[in-house]
Amino acid sequence: MSSTDWVLHVDLDQFIAAVEVARRPELRGRPVVVGGQGDPTRRGVVATASYEAREFGVHSGMPMRTAAKKCPDCVFLPADRAAYERASERVMTTLREFPVVVEVMGWDEAFLGARTDDPEALATDVREAVLGETGLSCSVGIGDNKLRAKTATGFAKPAGVYRLTHENWAAVMAARPTEALWGIGSRTAKKLAELGLHTVADLGRADRAVLADRFGPKMGPYFWLLAQGAGDAEVTGTPHVAKGRSRETTFQQNISDPAELAEQVRLLARHVARDVADEGRPAARVGLKIRYAPFLTKTRSITLPTPTADAEAIERAALEVFTLLELDRPVRLLGVRVELVETEAETVENAGK
Repeated sequence: MSSTDWVLHVDLDQFIAAVEVARRPELRGRPVVVGGQGDPTRRGVVATASYEAREFGVHSGMPMRTAAKKCPDCVFLPADRAAYERASERVMTTLREFPVVVEVMGWDEAFLGARTDDPEALATDVREAVLGETGLSCSVGIGDNKLRAKTATGFAKPAGVYRLTHENWAAVMAARPTEALWGIGSRTAKKLAELGLHTVADLGRADRAVLADRFGPKMGPYFWLLAQGAGDAEVTGTPHVAKGRSRETTFQQNISDPAELAEQVRLLARHVARDVADEGRPAARVGLKIRYAPFLTKTRSITLPTPTADAEAIERAALEVFTLLELDRPVRLLGVRVELVETEAETVENAGK
């Protein structure tokens, strides 16, 4: 990569909460929580929390009732998917007006491939354009590959710009916990800690053979590469393609009756089947998510004999997975998810990895 080729990672700050505040300016500066039906007395989880709410310890994935206990003065709002999709599209349209390659990663983030001698100036221009066109704030990470750009964004938040490259990677990241690496979650970090690997520097010095033995011949060496800050530097302008579709429901009262739970699976499967039909790609795998009371979550899935968009086939598969679940305790949440067949572009990309 030459010194004038850069990867920028654009991440919208508190995106969902920001969209809601933009629609309700009177909420600016107040703690806002979006999730469930917007009613903290009913079951549901936090989809996002504004920075003001996070100061009280509220975070994504937290039960709404817990959020209300931590921050009784929070404003609770129901999620509005259509509004977030519209706002996201306005942002991506704004990004495409720059002389860059835009790779959309989701509603609230995108990678930009840019050739410039002043990436900080470009990042600042991007931030100002997004704010001016949409009223939404974003942070921009600058890197010499996607991993470093994505990681840099964490240091840029909120509403800032930060550069992380090969030159300063060790100085910035060495002493940080392994969980600070994009691609390593809390479970993997715990397993790494069992090997005595607590920091990014520890992981970078680890024996790759030991990592391969513990995590497999592919993932073990991959984790070692993450610690070096190594990663893909190619930004492609292909549209973001969903890998799956899912629907879930949180019951206001726990359900123990298997017949009632099976009916809920049927309803969810029908919703997902309609989503599959709208997507125009068949499903290759069907899975279920179950959350037992009080908060134990498990997932199971099966591969379909042949990919299909047939609603009855998806429903049958979901019910088949349902028979694999243990129903020895009350259930508070059920979800059905399908993995879609890869597009031709995804197949080519994965074959090259």
